[in-house]
Amino acid sequence: MTATTPLAVQLYGLDQAMTADRHDTLRRLAAMGYTGVEPYDILSDPHGLRADLDEFGLRACSVHAWITGEQQDEILRALPVVGADTVILPYAAPERFADRAAVAALAGEINAAVRAAAEHGIRVGYHNHEFELSTLLDGVPALEVLADLLDPAVVLEVDTYWAAAGGQDVPALLRRLGDRVRHLHVKDGPVTVDREQPNVAVGSGRMPVPAILAAAPAAEWHIVELDQCATDLFDAMAQSHTYLTTKGVR
Repeated sequence: MTATTPLAVQLYGLDQAMTADRHDTLRRLAAMGYTGVEPYDILSDPHGLRADLDEFGLRACSVHAWITGEQQDEILRALPVVGADTVILPYAAPERFADRAAVAALAGEINAAVRAAAEHGIRVGYHNHEFELSTLLDGVPALEVLADLLDPAVVLEVDTYWAAAGGQDVPALLRRLGDRVRHLHVKDGPVTVDREQPNVAVGSGRMPVPAILAAAPAAEWHIVELDQCATDLFDAMAQSHTYLTTKGVR
């Protein structure tokens, strides 16, 4: 963690804006001062997406994609087109964390994807929701069980809000996971698993953002994500950037 840790935006929360006008959405984010984005769809128009990113000086810090699925080859070909070298598995169903055998099976699938991605110079990561942290296996959060079974090359993208909603002391969790954590999803809000309770601009909710960021010194990107927003989404993105560059410890 340094004062120059770059800021990106996860584009999934902006899916409506991206569908309506991708070019203008990326222009507005760049104008706010963000230097990166995390796309969730790189197969529909990878060359067009790259052209828009280049126009506004934005970088694809990573991509959310189903790297363990049937489209693995297409994803690995599209990643360098959009300029990303990291692909994050965005979700695994709660039943994949029901017991140690289920977690081991999931780890095996991710590790197989790591070997395929390595041939393309691509790094693989995993992104959590709340259930990987609220599910305890012999007293240990299931996410940590998974981390111990993953190839050391796999990075973790910790969604700090969902980790808190899963009942974790997020700074303590980040310290336990150590330098495996290379990306942080930074969001704020009421800290609840109720997805009908919207997020708010970073710095205006209940998350201890400075302590969280300070606990993950190996993080390469701080990625703002607002799943649902209580206010205008672009206003909240701008306020989040201002907070993280003036008051948040980065």
